[in-house]
Amino acid sequence: MFSFNLPATDDEKIQLAGEGERNFIRLERTYNVKLLTRNPGITIQAGEEFQVRDARAAVERMRDALRTGHQLTDFYVQEILAGGTAGGSDAPGEEKKGDFAPHLEKPILIDRFGNPVQPKTRGQARFINVIKQHDIVLAGGPAGTGKTFLAVAMAVQALEKKLVERIILVRPAVESGESLGFLPGAIGEKIGPYMRPLYDSLSVMLPAERLKEYWDSNSIEIAPLAYMRGRTLGKSFIILDEAQNTSISQMKMFLTRIGINSKAVLTGDETQVDLDKFEKSGFAHARKILHGIEGIGQIELSVEDVVRHRLVRDIIRAYEKSGFPT
Repeated sequence: MFSFNLPATDDEKIQLAGEGERNFIRLERTYNVKLLTRNPGITIQAGEEFQVRDARAAVERMRDALRTGHQLTDFYVQEILAGGTAGGSDAPGEEKKGDFAPHLEKPILIDRFGNPVQPKTRGQARFINVIKQHDIVLAGGPAGTGKTFLAVAMAVQALEKKLVERIILVRPAVESGESLGFLPGAIGEKIGPYMRPLYDSLSVMLPAERLKEYWDSNSIEIAPLAYMRGRTLGKSFIILDEAQNTSISQMKMFLTRIGINSKAVLTGDETQVDLDKFEKSGFAHARKILHGIEGIGQIELSVEDVVRHRLVRDIIRAYEKSGFPT
């Protein structure tokens, strides 16, 4: 019997174990080891030395992730365990530590509640990389995949690091067959409900005082798409949310507003188009004609990237299976 004791605080042991100790259960099954936490640190026991070594490397990567501000989401644990089926190293005594573990960058930012904002799925991690590598990004996928939330996080990070001077969050004022003309109140009151999801994301990222400061200085702006006409948006991080509800002419207008030293992320779900049935989505059209242009990145998130309530995935699959929308 081989064993190794890995230093870890009591708080780290709780976080490493996960809810219902599911992370430890997965580790034990993957490497055919036994994890003991009664003594100081974590004791790893197994019948073969390579099993202890591989399990230790995985636990160390998980512990390092915690210490650098990451949360141990299912995504990270799955990536860490992906290559660790307790088969031993190719060469005796060769360390596997880090060979199969995911590359853990620092969280995008720490939200106002003290929680790290980071990708929680493989698709979300790819989405972040596409944003980093391209000036314009078109991101499709179903509701709940974190498209807008992560885009806003990247925008806030860029503003805080002074990589841009402004964040401009844009939405077409078209949803569920309603129009602004039928809503009560002045224009500010009319567009409020459409802009609220963007404001909610910002309010999670930034403390109220900092958000007000950015708001008052016009460093952050939330506006309907119609207000973009005639403008040139330089040194800005621009997010067009619900982009599937733009017409082709609106999409062209928006894309041609982007100025020097700016980055734009367009998010949309082509299964939830609220335009007139005779009008084609500008988002779908743009994704086709802009494919392959250098500097423009595209990504499609899937139901596997849904991070809302677990039932949301099942709901989306049920609608897809039913053939809706046709």
